[in-house]
Amino acid sequence: MSSKEERMGTENIGKLMISMAVPSIVAQLINILYSIVDRIYIGHIEGVGMEALTGVGVTFPIITLISAFSAFVGAGGAPLAAIWLGKGEKQKAEKILGNGVTMLIIFTVVLMLFFYSFKRPLLYLFGASDATIGYASDYISIYLAGTIFVELALGLNAFIISQGQSRCAMIAVLLGAVANIVLDPVLIFGFGMGVRGAAVATVISQALSAAWTVGFLISKRSSLSIKWKAMKPEFFIIGRTMALGVSPFIMRATESLISIVMNSGLQRYGGDVYVGSLTIMQSVMQMYSAPLGGFTQGVQPIISYNFGAGKFDRVKKLYRTMITACFLFAAAATALVMIFPGFFAGMFTDDAELIALVKQVMPIFMCGMLVFGLQQGIQPTFLALGQAKISLFIAVLRKIILLVPLALILPLKFGVMGVYYAEPVSDVISAMTATVLFLLNINKIVSKESLQKIS
Repeated sequence: MSSKEERMGTENIGKLMISMAVPSIVAQLINILYSIVDRIYIGHIEGVGMEALTGVGVTFPIITLISAFSAFVGAGGAPLAAIWLGKGEKQKAEKILGNGVTMLIIFTVVLMLFFYSFKRPLLYLFGASDATIGYASDYISIYLAGTIFVELALGLNAFIISQGQSRCAMIAVLLGAVANIVLDPVLIFGFGMGVRGAAVATVISQALSAAWTVGFLISKRSSLSIKWKAMKPEFFIIGRTMALGVSPFIMRATESLISIVMNSGLQRYGGDVYVGSLTIMQSVMQMYSAPLGGFTQGVQPIISYNFGAGKFDRVKKLYRTMITACFLFAAAATALVMIFPGFFAGMFTDDAELIALVKQVMPIFMCGMLVFGLQQGIQPTFLALGQAKISLFIAVLRKIILLVPLALILPLKFGVMGVYYAEPVSDVISAMTATVLFLLNINKIVSKESLQKIS
């Protein structure tokens, strides 16, 4: 067992959380620059910025679904690998990694075949209009060519973090993001490629991230190595990985479903400018959700490792700190966005009509996030402790049971504003439910009996 792994069970908790979480936070912030930078540049293309931004926003469900499949492996396999590392079972951890690589390759083939076959009708279904379909089709056609890079970069990065190598994981993301920032203006404006230039820049950048990630995991620097013999499918391992990964998969995949329902509702009751407003608000939400995701991603393997090692006192200190930090940060960031909506809208567009709409609806759309930080801390705690069923229920509750039906029903009474109302209502109810489930179950979960069941 390497010193990088051992320190997760012995080092001062505050110092350890900072050292693990900060690189992961930076990596997540950098990672969202792929989409954020694209949208900022695209939204400022002279003459067509609003239509181009709306068109690229319509592709969000496809992009989200592609990344969701990487969560089966990353969010499902990495905690299991960390638990086995905590037990000193390196070979079992490497089998989980190897089978994860195989799953990612299979997902890539299936996703590319499906989306290339049904691209145009899907984009119309997701909220495209005749004015925006060309931009949407141009962008996603190129983006799909880099599906394998997305799957490998996102799906395997978590295995680097699970070893305590957060800085190396951050470098993988940093390489791609810097390349994207540099290439975007060159290809969009310099070569006059427009949205196609943004897509090309993204594919090249993701390829760099994937190359670094795979390169690290086959090197001697990695405690877990990708090995051909470990890639042979073992259905028990795949089943365990998918059982734990299904919750974060649903969390991401249902973002795709939500975008479809909301985009189509906004298009039906409002029009392109309303679809554009959602693109901006989802981008802003990503900007402050990313640090939370990075923080929990950095702390999660520490919880898993200590749980696997039976160090329950450390586990309790870790999850208490994580949940508190998530709640406070989400509340503060949400308040800032609600006070200055026009500033954030202006980052993405110069269109006066679109900015005015965002200023009106963003405080309403975002207000539920004042308490949603509770769920953002609780759900990864359940995942870190191997509690797939509870985590899955929380994911399903907010997205499928609450948000999608509300986004369909509320517009019948409130018109286009009903689409916006659905978000805060579902956020508040699901956050409170997650909190109650956590208080009722956590002491039973953090026990020797629970650990033996996972083993």
